[in-house]
Amino acid sequence: MEIGTDITIWIAFSAGLLSYFSPCVLPLIPSYLTYISGLSFAELKQENASAQVRLTVMLHSLFFIAGFSAVFITLGGLAGLASSSFQTYLHDGLGILQKVGGVMIFLFGIHLSGLFHFGVLLGEKRIQLRNKPTGFIGTFLVGIAFAAGWTPCIGPILGAILAIAAGSSGGVGKGILLLTSYSAGLGVPFFISGLLFHSFLGFFDRFKKHIRIVEIVTGVLLMVAGTLLFFNMFSRIAGYLYQIFPPTLG
Repeated sequence: MEIGTDITIWIAFSAGLLSYFSPCVLPLIPSYLTYISGLSFAELKQENASAQVRLTVMLHSLFFIAGFSAVFITLGGLAGLASSSFQTYLHDGLGILQKVGGVMIFLFGIHLSGLFHFGVLLGEKRIQLRNKPTGFIGTFLVGIAFAAGWTPCIGPILGAILAIAAGSSGGVGKGILLLTSYSAGLGVPFFISGLLFHSFLGFFDRFKKHIRIVEIVTGVLLMVAGTLLFFNMFSRIAGYLYQIFPPTLG
């Protein structure tokens, strides 16, 4: 795998983690877990939960993660397809798309940091499921509904990764890879939170006062990523890393 690809994969995974710790996701984890598992809050927060409770949470968490991952990965494939189409039909299209994506990511960063709020990002569009469909298929559908939500927190971060996918030269495969990594960054901590719910509650009580700081840091990182994408710096950074850490044949 190329070093440049490695960089963007880790950026996508980190973006997933930042989405998890955003104000739109982290405070809602207990509600999501009780909703998808069908268990009560009291059952989930037991320090020594039974094996049946842990298995129920684990399986429902996996189907929920699979639901939102399916949507995100599909979007990644479509973004990669746009990249391929520009390469095929328009000579300078990829460069234009890359610069547009860089500007969009930079504006997302300004929005998240609080320097300026863009009205189009303040609205929340979400599929509401008042009564969860039963079984694991129902949990999978809830995951799809979660992914369909466009909120001021997760939307800009997800949009930034889609812009990188659309502005890359890797095509559909690269877009799928990036959004798979993003989904893993969001899904892994969610899965751990379900299995260690009692510990998660203690962690959340300590962490929630720092959520605004996470927003600001995320905004700054998005502005940096947007600048790098606009000036096509990812490939240059990859070149520097290639010189410092040359690949070894084995």
